[in-house]
Amino acid sequence: MRIVIAGGHGQIALRLERLLAARGDEVAGIIRKAEQADELRQAGAEPVVLDLESASVDEVAERLRGADAAVFAAGAGPGSGAARKDTVDKAAAVLFADAAVRAGVRRFVVVSSMGADPRHQGDEIFDVYLRAKGEADAYVRGLDALDWTILRPGQLTDDAGTGLVRLEARTGRGPIPRDDVAAVLAELVDTSATAGLTLELIGGPVPVSMAVKSVAGN
Repeated sequence: MRIVIAGGHGQIALRLERLLAARGDEVAGIIRKAEQADELRQAGAEPVVLDLESASVDEVAERLRGADAAVFAAGAGPGSGAARKDTVDKAAAVLFADAAVRAGVRRFVVVSSMGADPRHQGDEIFDVYLRAKGEADAYVRGLDALDWTILRPGQLTDDAGTGLVRLEARTGRGPIPRDDVAAVLAELVDTSATAGLTLELIGGPVPVSMAVKSVAGN
């Protein structure tokens, strides 16, 4: 498969790129800064320098053409203000989804956040973030041209992955290592039977491949 990842230098994205490259997939990661390119190459991914906050739908679609799947893993990051929650966590996700439709890429996986909700109340930065993610998710769900899956991890940690998770429509809150989020994403990209599902993810008792098969109905 050829898989294009938005936010290719993110902590989850770099882990995902390594997994996909190791299993023989062709991976491209969209990054904003040219100096991040070497890290992507080391992960086995082709770096694509493109700023999703200023690019057009056509420019992004051109990078997506020929891909079998697209993964939106970009984020404004914890140090960013409210404005960038809107331009990255919402607008860039919408742009990437529109570009996937234009490029004819049906399989589309979103890394969202537990608690994301377009109706979320509050004015703190994290409130704005959850609202932006929720609005982006709602937009993607409305695109019939995409076979979308939305993944909402719990509290992200840098602990070593266990390969054991809980993946369900509703899990309740809990921690999840970024390693295991990447492992689940690698399975989801390859499992179109999960299209149309919004899934929560925390650490749990079930091996990743079994957890994905279970929600896919296999």
